[in-house]
Amino acid sequence: MSAPRPFRFAVQAFDASSGSDWIETARQTEALGYSALFTTDHHFGPGDIVTISGHRPVDVAPIAAMTMAAAVTTTLKVGCRVFCVDYHHPVVLAKELATVDFLTDGRLEAAIGAGWVAAEYEGLGIQLDRPGIRIARLAEAVSILRAHWTGEPIDFHGEHFSAFGFAGRPLPVQTNIPLMIGGGSPRVLGLAGQLADIVSLNFNNAAGKLGSSSVASSSASVTSEKIDWIRAGAGDRFSQLEIEVGGYFVSVTDNAAAAAEAIGGRFGVDGSEIAASPHALIGSIDSICDDLQARRELYGISYYTIAQRNMAEFAPVVARLAGQ
Repeated sequence: MSAPRPFRFAVQAFDASSGSDWIETARQTEALGYSALFTTDHHFGPGDIVTISGHRPVDVAPIAAMTMAAAVTTTLKVGCRVFCVDYHHPVVLAKELATVDFLTDGRLEAAIGAGWVAAEYEGLGIQLDRPGIRIARLAEAVSILRAHWTGEPIDFHGEHFSAFGFAGRPLPVQTNIPLMIGGGSPRVLGLAGQLADIVSLNFNNAAGKLGSSSVASSSASVTSEKIDWIRAGAGDRFSQLEIEVGGYFVSVTDNAAAAAEAIGGRFGVDGSEIAASPHALIGSIDSICDDLQARRELYGISYYTIAQRNMAEFAPVVARLAGQ
């Protein structure tokens, strides 16, 4: 039996009150021992989209912020969790990401998903197709990204995209840029198992907004199903995959039950369900470390992304487990 994959931790940042504030976030992320800083591919500030979707507003655009974060750090990996396939032509995205990898000496982690915030699509004037079409588009986009990064001539003709008559430049520093695909449905997680290097377990956001149904889809039992969907897509390569999850519910506390009940109450979900969810990191430092080790054994999850607001609170866990 192979040894468990070492733990890694990342920060996902939404907020920056100024350029210097963003620089400080990047430097603090690195200083606290996190391996990566992720931006997010949402483009709305305060307004109706926030109210309708339940998603917080986002201050900075992803690619420029990623590049600046790398410029002011030395080892920190950078990425966006995750780029929406419908917001970027894959050739344009492939070239942008190859340039980030080129300029950062190989510190890019790429990530892409099928999109889900219905109010954002509407607010941007983009058609939100049914999930099957978006996931098929995602699969084609991944093929183009991979082809672009080889530097060989591209000749791709799909149902949704075409790209031909050129080779991708610049050549990325990494010969195999790590690619994350995230989602919460059987089809997208099966595709992730087939194509990704890192698979991100997310809520099933088929409703197009965050709510109780999203949170309910992150339970322990549903997570076991999600791992089965990934395994079915991956086949023999399942052991090569890194499994990532967003630590959306973080509370370092000596009263874990009360904290879980308070979080569950916001979404109409029982506190015990919240406490057992792999997205929940609730309890003392010791108990959270024990939970992460147990979840790695049960699900294979070794990579956790922590929200910017929780990065300092969670840092003692990172100090104890990163690389272990």
